[in-house]
Amino acid sequence: MTVLNAFYAQSGGVTSVINASACGVIETARRHPDRIGRVYAGRNGILGALTEDLIDTSAEPADAIAALRTTPAGAFGSCRYKLKSLEKNRREYERLIEVFKAHDIGYFFYNGGGDSADTCFKVSQLSQSLGYPLQAIHVPKTIDNDLPLTDCCPGFGSVAKYVAISTLEASFDVRSMAATSTKVFVLEVMGRHAGWIAAAGGLVANHGIPVVILFPEIEFDQAAFLARVDALVKQHGYCTVVVSEGCHRADGSFLAEQGTRDAFGHAQLGGAAPVVANMVKEALGHKFHWAVADYLQRAARHIASATDVRQAYELGQRAVELAIEGRNAVMPTIERTSDSPYAYRIGSAPLEAVANAEKFMPRDFITADGFGITEACRRYLMPLIQGEDYPAYRDGLPLYVTLSNVAVPKKLPAFAVA
Repeated sequence: MTVLNAFYAQSGGVTSVINASACGVIETARRHPDRIGRVYAGRNGILGALTEDLIDTSAEPADAIAALRTTPAGAFGSCRYKLKSLEKNRREYERLIEVFKAHDIGYFFYNGGGDSADTCFKVSQLSQSLGYPLQAIHVPKTIDNDLPLTDCCPGFGSVAKYVAISTLEASFDVRSMAATSTKVFVLEVMGRHAGWIAAAGGLVANHGIPVVILFPEIEFDQAAFLARVDALVKQHGYCTVVVSEGCHRADGSFLAEQGTRDAFGHAQLGGAAPVVANMVKEALGHKFHWAVADYLQRAARHIASATDVRQAYELGQRAVELAIEGRNAVMPTIERTSDSPYAYRIGSAPLEAVANAEKFMPRDFITADGFGITEACRRYLMPLIQGEDYPAYRDGLPLYVTLSNVAVPKKLPAFAVA
């Protein structure tokens, strides 16, 4: 059979385990030299394909590629760049095909979230319409855990573990000082429309921590929220609030709205924690502290979930296997078969059904008052944060790999990205 090269790119916000998926893709491709020649990575995501800025991963030794499994962030660079529709910007899609033709690329592995699934699907459609054989496989990744048709998404389990641990440890701190100092601690976490990450903070309730969760799925009721905080402080002397950045009022406005938008056209959020903390101070008079987990929650490879790392690798591995099997326009998925003991299998879903769809927290995962998680949610979350997959350490710090990222010689004229 004809040996073709593969293109791999990382998209959107990176995670502590996206490189584990890259490792799964590259190592699996190397085990099939009869089908896949070189794996080229896009420098800074899909921009690398558009500008023909390709990285030759075959220049990296096996131990460096293996070290990706324990290294956070995006080893090849990522970007927030959404290709417009085929009708609005056909030139960019045609440019991708030109680059793939020039470098004998027959496999396209795009590692990202919902917008990336949409791009991957569009690329598969265009390649067919242009008569260029290309197998486009989406490798799922998103800390938001909002991709449909998969039980969970690589990146989420580790963020959930980090948020649960941070909530627990900060709550112990507040409890120690509550008699004379801080009585309310507010932690802001990511999650624009889905409250999966915020839900992880609810796992500390079983440790005796009084915690209030503010979900994007539940309209923010200021009076009910303040009453709940006041009751917990009177009962326990303190409480912790975990607020999703996507928490919004009844009129749809975000508590954290900044009035600006990112490259994908989404409202830029950040600032829900101080809004909530000041609300508590003004209404109840309690001393407070607040923090925004921000990049820390998605970069924390030192405390990554072993389950998450394993699944990230396996989905990268399965993406290559699907391509070799002749599949196109699909995404490998996690299919849970048991909560306890936790068990799952790797399946697949058509990209047409994944693109531009979001999976929200089921209402039965949220308590009736809207401020906590149910036992069903706990059964869902607990397996995803299990196990530790520590990186090697040297001089007291994690030992992470930095690849050489050797550039592939260009063959085409320069291309200006709009």
